[in-house]
Amino acid sequence: MGADLNQRARWRVLPPVPDEYLDACALPRLLAQLLHNRGVKPDEIEPFLAADYRLEGDPFLLPDISEAVNRVYRAVLRREKIAVYGDFDVDGVTAVVILARGLEKLGGDVIVYIPDRFTEGHGLNTPAIEALYAQGADLIITADCGVTDVAQVRRAQELGMDAIVTDHHVPLEELPRAVAVVDPKRRDSAYPCSDLAGAGVVFKFMQALFHRDSRERWLAGLLDLVALATVTDLSPMVGENRYLVKEGLKVLNKSRRPGIRAMIEVAGVKAGALNSDHISWVLGPRLNAAGRMNYASTSYRLLTTQSAAEARLLALELEEKNAERQKLSNEVLCRAREKLAGKLHLPLLMEADESYSIGVIGPVAGKLVDEFYKPVVVVSIGPEQCQGSCRSIAEFDMVLALEECGDLLSAFGGHPMAAGFTVPRENLAQLEERLIGLAREQLGHLDLRPELVIDAELPLSALTGETFTLMQRLSPFGRANPSPTFLTRQVEVIECRSFANHSEWLNLKLRQDSTTWQAVDFGVSKRGSQVPSCIDIVYNLETGRWNGEDVLRLNLRDLASS
Repeated sequence: MGADLNQRARWRVLPPVPDEYLDACALPRLLAQLLHNRGVKPDEIEPFLAADYRLEGDPFLLPDISEAVNRVYRAVLRREKIAVYGDFDVDGVTAVVILARGLEKLGGDVIVYIPDRFTEGHGLNTPAIEALYAQGADLIITADCGVTDVAQVRRAQELGMDAIVTDHHVPLEELPRAVAVVDPKRRDSAYPCSDLAGAGVVFKFMQALFHRDSRERWLAGLLDLVALATVTDLSPMVGENRYLVKEGLKVLNKSRRPGIRAMIEVAGVKAGALNSDHISWVLGPRLNAAGRMNYASTSYRLLTTQSAAEARLLALELEEKNAERQKLSNEVLCRAREKLAGKLHLPLLMEADESYSIGVIGPVAGKLVDEFYKPVVVVSIGPEQCQGSCRSIAEFDMVLALEECGDLLSAFGGHPMAAGFTVPRENLAQLEERLIGLAREQLGHLDLRPELVIDAELPLSALTGETFTLMQRLSPFGRANPSPTFLTRQVEVIECRSFANHSEWLNLKLRQDSTTWQAVDFGVSKRGSQVPSCIDIVYNLETGRWNGEDVLRLNLRDLASS
């Protein structure tokens, strides 16, 4: 084994839990430490851990919700045709399913429209609106999009159609002049949870529509879709999202949807024991693959079919598309990394090429951010218009940066850490220059390395007994409530070998005093032969497969020579 290994990230060990917090909560020290680290106040601990109905917000606190409810009931009573217009990612597709099924349950006449990523892009577009008008739509309701589409909503009105926008993205200064704009991120919103996923917003809309209706309990059966969206869209796992995902996982694990059952079976995961990680790494990517490689209707059909035979065929199709997506992502990643080699000194990395598929530039940008810890923009160049996907770091708000470049862009939107845009080809070079300038201003003085926030420094012996069970009381895990991360120093490496099918992944056997643990390293060190014999490790405690059995193991996040 080698002699030296430098840590990749800055390690920040959070301070010990104060005695007054310990006294106030009367919980085991480690659990109290984890709750304190996540900013949970003593009087919030019980509802946080229970993750029950007390975390739910009143849907009538959402902006414009009463206007939206009244307009839908008018449409149903008048037998108007209602167009449901969504997005092509997991959040958009699940939001469309929830909205369409809810409206149909009320007796609505519904048309579903999911745009094509490659020919139409995100959000409302005028040709689609005109096509829906031609089909007789009187009302358009958006799902997971629309809050920045001021001109498109205006066009719908010019044609004589009303619009209701439901979205969770950050609005611009000017809101669309729709009948209702239901978005918890509006500045005037009184809703307690501003970070609902798009499907979460739609679910709350359905709660308002079915308020005190005998069919209200039926809505609980849609929570599996809300959980899929909330986890896949990286919505913070705090507040109401905890309740929605916890309840949604219960529905998901007993799913009556033939499509979800088929997808679970084809993916080879264990039904009945699914958690948020299974959504993040197994189900979410497969549902996203349809919209990334072709057209999202495959995922929509999978989530709505009642035929077990059709469900199996669709699940197999998604499995194939996901494999294609992975292969294409790796090809684009390798090419982009190669072309960026001469730009790594810049504070923001932007890479554009005609060969880059629109469907994978987002994930590729995300992997490059993980690798270089800088904002990354990957652009697919078209004949006249180019489409870009941005992933960022906590120190750089990508939406604000795009806003400052708005005069160069045809359209843009998203979140501070993940955004997208369309830009005329002739403006591309100027856009890169301006974004790099903004990044230089904001990031030039910083030491840009990822920061690993560590919950506690522990000996390996502290992980035995009920520790894992105790930690699970904080689940479901996700953004803003990550899986607990620990640091242990002076660990002896007694065995280190590569995975059979992946040379950069390692299986390790670690020992400290008389305590031994199995561990995995999914590419942290990238140098199996150079792992020293004594290391400091940062890790999560998780369940995994070892010799055909489910066992607890350490998943290494970073390591360094002791």
